[in-house]
Amino acid sequence: MTDPTLPPGLVADGPATARRAFVTLVSNAAYLPGAEALLRSLRLTGTSADLAVMHRGLDADALARLSALGARLIRADLLPTSDAFDQAHARDALHARAAFLKGGKPDFHTPLDNFIKLRLWQLDYDACVFIDADAIVLRPVDKLFDFPEFCAAPNVYDGLDGFGRMNSGVFTARPDPATFAAMMARLDRPGAFWRRTDQTFLQEYFPDWQGLSIHHNLLQYVWTHMPQLWDWTQIRILHFQYEKPWQDHPKADSLRPLIDLWRQIAVGGPVPDLNALPGPPA
Repeated sequence: MTDPTLPPGLVADGPATARRAFVTLVSNAAYLPGAEALLRSLRLTGTSADLAVMHRGLDADALARLSALGARLIRADLLPTSDAFDQAHARDALHARAAFLKGGKPDFHTPLDNFIKLRLWQLDYDACVFIDADAIVLRPVDKLFDFPEFCAAPNVYDGLDGFGRMNSGVFTARPDPATFAAMMARLDRPGAFWRRTDQTFLQEYFPDWQGLSIHHNLLQYVWTHMPQLWDWTQIRILHFQYEKPWQDHPKADSLRPLIDLWRQIAVGGPVPDLNALPGPPA
């Protein structure tokens, strides 16, 4: 069964069951482990909101795994952008102009897919909280549905200058077709280049984006780079930017306590007593 009420570019496997939704994006099968862990973590909070997964490029088995965790599945096409836009934001072209120097992006990272996040404004909900599929929720965050549009946390993980930049791994939104149309008109302009794809675009589109603390989108590198900001008593959402906890990677040992926490939730375990966990090494 599919829901025909969504606009072109989106096809849901059924109607919304709530007026609010936590939304994530799974743009290829490599993100499936992350999405499953995120869905499990949200269920552990006791939320009554819909859990919506916008997806692209997943086979029937992957979709069945997400559905089994209570997700509403919404197939989402790439945005109808111009050839020039697509060429400028292709992986090799984008990384040649704006290389990632502070962490390793996995080979399965596809920059053009990031813009699918904007389709959130086409969804049939009154309020949404977007959370990247490489994050886990550690405490209830339903209060975010009452926050205004557009709230996000700063991109803090290696220096105080991050407080001036937005991270789009968690944000609040109010779906509205007029907003989506206005976004599309601004997104694909002649010569447009969004250095960090959706993140750069959303920061420009919503210049008054601040509103969430770093604890609502705490980036994993804070553990090693800015340990003075780490406080288990405050963390709501933990975000594994750059290297992923389901990968083997050179930084895994230094991040081991965070990866172990993610894996406990990923296999269906409970969230441990966060207040009892050790802090980062000094």
